[in-house]
Amino acid sequence: MKAFTTLNGLVCPLDRANVDTDAIIPKQFLKSIKRAGFGPNLFDEWRYLDHGEPGMDNSTRPLNPDFVLNFPQYAGAEILLARENFGCGSSREHAPWALEDNGFRAVIAPSFADIFFSNCYKNGVLPVVLAAEVVDTLFAESTAQAGYRLQLDLAAQTVTTPSGKVFTFDITAHRKHCLLNGLDEIGLTLAHADTIKAFEDQRRLTQPWWFV
Repeated sequence: MKAFTTLNGLVCPLDRANVDTDAIIPKQFLKSIKRAGFGPNLFDEWRYLDHGEPGMDNSTRPLNPDFVLNFPQYAGAEILLARENFGCGSSREHAPWALEDNGFRAVIAPSFADIFFSNCYKNGVLPVVLAAEVVDTLFAESTAQAGYRLQLDLAAQTVTTPSGKVFTFDITAHRKHCLLNGLDEIGLTLAHADTIKAFEDQRRLTQPWWFV
């Protein structure tokens, strides 16, 4: 998993509440578990004018000119700004996979669905909860200023605007450690590989019947 330390990223404002995971990555794309290749189908039903299916050449599909991800000023955005209850619906881990594969390293919203919130941390995407009035301010500024960027500092737990306003966010010590060091659950386990090996070696001596 890619570590997250600091990010100075272009902001894409998605002014919608209750965005569910089927909107983030529709169900027909859940057949693969490779964790990669989902980016072009992020928000597929909003992003394109036709119906998407796995294996389609997305470069030839008609884009929805009214959808914010298709606006040229947000090309390459790394921070998604959203409204409350982002990531509701089913628990599919493909949702943060699609966001990360599309280039988003962080999502800022007033609130998130619990399972999606947890899945983001497991896949190197930082979900930042800020007060609704702060998010309102960020929406107003990001839509009024071309090239609007935010500075995210995970160690300091801050979000800094171009004008220098600083907002703090909460994160548990465990999740912060994992993101800063690029550790998913497998990585956390492998960090204790020597201890695990020592335990197994000792068990071979004291309980050899388990290894027959």
